[in-house]
Amino acid sequence: MKGKIIAGAIGNCVHVAGVVRFLKLAQELGYEVRFLGAAVPVDEFIQEIKAYKPDIVGLSYRLTPEVAEKLLQDFKAKMGESELAKYRFGFGGTPPVCRVAEETGIFERCFTGLENTSSVMEFLGCDGGVCVTKKNIDNLIDRMESAKPTPLLRHHFGLPDLERTIEGIRTIAESEVLDVISVAPDQNAQESFFRPEEMDPMQSGGGGVPVRNKDHLVRIKEASRAGNYPLLRIYSGTRDLVSWARLSKETINNAWGAVPLCWYSVLDGRSKRIPEIAIKENQEAMRWYGENDIPLEVNEAHHWSLRDAHDAIAVVMAYLAAYNAKAMGVKHYVAQYMFNSPPMITPAMDLAKMLAKIQLIESLHDRNFTSYRQARAGLLHLSPRENVAKGQLAASTVHALQIKPHIIHVVGYCEGDHAAEAKDVIESCEIVQGVIQNCVSGNADSKLDPAVISRRDELLREASVILDAIVELSRMMGKSQGKDPFTNPEVLAEAIRVGILDAPHLKGNPYAAGKLETRCIEGGIDAWCKKEERRILENERLSGFIKCSEPMGISI
Repeated sequence: MKGKIIAGAIGNCVHVAGVVRFLKLAQELGYEVRFLGAAVPVDEFIQEIKAYKPDIVGLSYRLTPEVAEKLLQDFKAKMGESELAKYRFGFGGTPPVCRVAEETGIFERCFTGLENTSSVMEFLGCDGGVCVTKKNIDNLIDRMESAKPTPLLRHHFGLPDLERTIEGIRTIAESEVLDVISVAPDQNAQESFFRPEEMDPMQSGGGGVPVRNKDHLVRIKEASRAGNYPLLRIYSGTRDLVSWARLSKETINNAWGAVPLCWYSVLDGRSKRIPEIAIKENQEAMRWYGENDIPLEVNEAHHWSLRDAHDAIAVVMAYLAAYNAKAMGVKHYVAQYMFNSPPMITPAMDLAKMLAKIQLIESLHDRNFTSYRQARAGLLHLSPRENVAKGQLAASTVHALQIKPHIIHVVGYCEGDHAAEAKDVIESCEIVQGVIQNCVSGNADSKLDPAVISRRDELLREASVILDAIVELSRMMGKSQGKDPFTNPEVLAEAIRVGILDAPHLKGNPYAAGKLETRCIEGGIDAWCKKEERRILENERLSGFIKCSEPMGISI
């Protein structure tokens, strides 16, 4: 137990909803709490404090400031200086009442309801009146721990002008709405930062901020040293990934890296690397992050879903991404779960897909490998109509909280229309914070829905078939001796070429099969036989590759 808290509304105030939420958060953190209720007379409140001997006292008053001033001065006089010194005091009220409360000198913190949930958690995490604020935490693992039970918020930000980006980062930091700013460099920087002679001046600022030298990143870091001192991270390059990793560690203390497994290649046109080379180089980058004990995200599975691959392939690629990260020595793995992708998937089937991914990824956990859940809304499902998109962002967040994420990757509601400015980032984060405040103390559990459970188990079985096919492909290629097929770049590249791993959007790509057809069936995305107009299961789709006498036998 962390300590004891007593709280209630003083005087004639009957508004206690904020007090109740405060005590629920305290219970989540391990405090013993006592709720005194509404309209507690000053003398009775003091008697209860002396009898209970709490560590923290919470007073609330939401009516007239003039009356609050009299009540609080009466409370202060009757408690006496010696008694006041025994406890930590917090206050909750409207902004005008909080100004009165602050003037009494009693309260360590006064909460108006405008604060983030994380500010309340920070107060509750203080030890003996000394708070370790988030501005003193510049690494991901400790920052997540300090935020419990609420998730960290992350948002990407990068405007086509360096100075506007630096100014925007300072504005976002000062707003204290965001824990992690993901700096988005433009495509020129991602592909050719270390080869500036190859950059196309016509495309400067395309897709993000035109970072052109080390000093630009240093200035970005300096701009973030305000407000709640958010962590910084940056998208990896689409080539020269290890060089990018070193640079980001030296300049912005990159909170965690992010590389793909198969992408940033000729598959998506973001570099000219063929799949086998891309996989090798991506693995080298993973190994570098592992050796330097920097958390890593392998942003792989949603790339397949964004190209309309069926759900079983998305589950497999989530597993293979984590599997490769672990094999390369990564200890702290950030697993991204992108909801709403493809946009036609229903919430129930989306949740089932995420639960299947979670089960496979977290089956890899051991004392040397831990994953952290990062949830996000799908970019493509956000409407260009901003008010509609705000509703979609909130709804997606409510649903994503089902998986109890450690991080929420906030997607700007405006992204269907334009890249987020600083004000858009702040507003999007406030929308998500509102959802968290409503849901953090408990929500209906959709994970118990029989349809969700059934679909999760079906996807695990289908994923096992795909993994079996990769193993058989390795045997057919003569690559099975002494090499793990799930980390062998030649095998994985060939699995894409022959269509074990495929997506409809890869049609016409010379390095992929591009033969897969998919449909949304009863809310999930499944493989489809166009000729016969029916769904096909993986045993049928991959019949030419499934010859193993012993199945993978993934536990469900």
